[in-house]
Amino acid sequence: MAYKNQQQFIDALEKAGELLRIRTYVDPKLEMAEITDRISKQPGGGKALLFENTGFDFPVLMNAYGSERRMCMALGVNQLDDVARDIEQLFKLLSSPKESILDKLKLLPKLGQFASWMPKIKSGKGECQEVIMQQPDITKLPIITCWPKDGGPFVTLPIIHTKDPVTNSRNVGMYRMQVFGKTLTGMHWHKHKVSAKHFAEYKKLNKRMPVAVALGGDPVYAYSATAPLPENVDEYMLAGFLRKKKVELVKCITQQGVEVPADADFIIEGYVDPADEPVWEGPFGDHTGYYSLPDWYPRFHITCITHKRKPVYPATIVGIPPQEDAWLGKATERIFLAPIKMTMVPEIVDMDMPVEGVFHNLVITKIKKEYAGQGQKVMNAMWGAGQMMFNKILVLTDEGVKIQDYLVLAQYVFKNLNPATDIYFSTGPMDVLDHSCSKLGFGGKMCIDGTAKAAEELDDNYSNPLELPSVSESSIKELFPEIHSVNIRLVKNNISCIVVSVEKNRKGHIKDLHDRLSESLEGIKMILYVEHTVDANDLPTALWRFCNNLDPKRDHMINKRPSNHSPGKYASTIGFDGTRKTKELDDFQRDWPNIIIANDATIRSVDAKWSLLEIGAFIPSPSLKFKSQMYGEEAVVAGG
Repeated sequence: MAYKNQQQFIDALEKAGELLRIRTYVDPKLEMAEITDRISKQPGGGKALLFENTGFDFPVLMNAYGSERRMCMALGVNQLDDVARDIEQLFKLLSSPKESILDKLKLLPKLGQFASWMPKIKSGKGECQEVIMQQPDITKLPIITCWPKDGGPFVTLPIIHTKDPVTNSRNVGMYRMQVFGKTLTGMHWHKHKVSAKHFAEYKKLNKRMPVAVALGGDPVYAYSATAPLPENVDEYMLAGFLRKKKVELVKCITQQGVEVPADADFIIEGYVDPADEPVWEGPFGDHTGYYSLPDWYPRFHITCITHKRKPVYPATIVGIPPQEDAWLGKATERIFLAPIKMTMVPEIVDMDMPVEGVFHNLVITKIKKEYAGQGQKVMNAMWGAGQMMFNKILVLTDEGVKIQDYLVLAQYVFKNLNPATDIYFSTGPMDVLDHSCSKLGFGGKMCIDGTAKAAEELDDNYSNPLELPSVSESSIKELFPEIHSVNIRLVKNNISCIVVSVEKNRKGHIKDLHDRLSESLEGIKMILYVEHTVDANDLPTALWRFCNNLDPKRDHMINKRPSNHSPGKYASTIGFDGTRKTKELDDFQRDWPNIIIANDATIRSVDAKWSLLEIGAFIPSPSLKFKSQMYGEEAVVAGG
């Protein structure tokens, strides 16, 4: 369904019991983020929050997309898979043979629907331009500061509009904006993003680049801005498809070449000048759960700010998962499964991105396997598919298992896995927020092929023990005092993997430890090493830290040795070093960020006013769990 505007979505959330109104004053600096962090980590994502007393003229909406139900409400569907089914049916209709006149006539209604999804530019002003700020001043908006080590306040749900100066094609993206003054922000677009390519074209022409930022409006706009669409597909066509009604756009007031949604709550107009020196932007508590390090980004000069008569400022926070962005990612996982299947990798049956993998880090894919080597074919196709190029760990399985049941999935994958022959490594482009890469935006990837193997894929030189060894946490810790904890519950569940929390203290330490552990644990196929500050028995946290801190190609170790139980064969155990990397112990030359937690003053402040918020029983700060995992204040933005 199409929402008339953001207010109608808020009304729908409240009617459905999905919204909490907070009338007590809450400071946009740190307090809103802390309250939202507590609520969003509740089972099912908690509720949406409307902060009505902000110290500014405008209320703030947060966690609006932060559950499966609210995500479905935003997209106007009962289930996220409904969208994928619609897309799949459309692809099948368009690609089916058209042999008779009747076959061709069947297409006419769909062609009419195509036209109804295309955005329309209206004449005159829109609802978003009912009020024009006489002197543009972005500091009059209740822009939140999310985390204590952030570089300042950030606009976190901006829908950013740019155009290619040559083709005039529109791009709608979402890139954070750090506020530096009344009319100045940063524009944090990464080099892989389409808006950055538009800017490169303006540089060649030595012309200012017009930019417009929308906030609010139909909730489908913000989702569409995050969707991994091909460059030549207008995000507002996707929005029109999702809302079953075309998006109405109006021309900006000071940047006439750019159009924006007529129903948006706020519009911020301006330009980026290629002649400007870039601005030092960041750090920022990012979706990885770590601070992204500061860097140089373009300056955005604000020329006009407009808004509707009673606007609501939308915002989000990202940080240690789960957060609201996990549900935006889940929508993308479900919606874009159909296009990937229909256009690039037809053998894909299903896909899952666990929240611990923070989108790109970990992707599980089920395929219909029909021949030897098909897993490698899918691996290469997926790493060449749009934003999937940023994927770090790809796990492949086949139709023999349901991938959303992680216990059964892990049992199946490890049963089929030879760690010496079924794990593939590569290098390629990575998310620039990935701090584990030795070089910015470029690092290692791996594919774990957990499919049932064809005869051609088996290597008879290796043993594959049917029974797992007896593993004792106390005996391992007694033998290796640098080990703080060991997760052996996976082995007890017939999964040939352990997780080890280790205090690294010398060069080559993890490799040496892995060789010694492997010799004593034949039958264990994989050992994951995490930092000593992490409890290995807290599996979600350990996997989140592991995935973030690993460059698979650089940080893997394979121990191959004659088998003690199968004469004439080899045993193998692969290890992965998911600990923090430093210059002293790992020759790692980049800064290493710290994890994101609230500071003590903010936690105390929110604790003290919780009863006044009237939003339910007291919830302690999630940050308390992670304080022991910090490396000290000096390590927040530099750890090399």
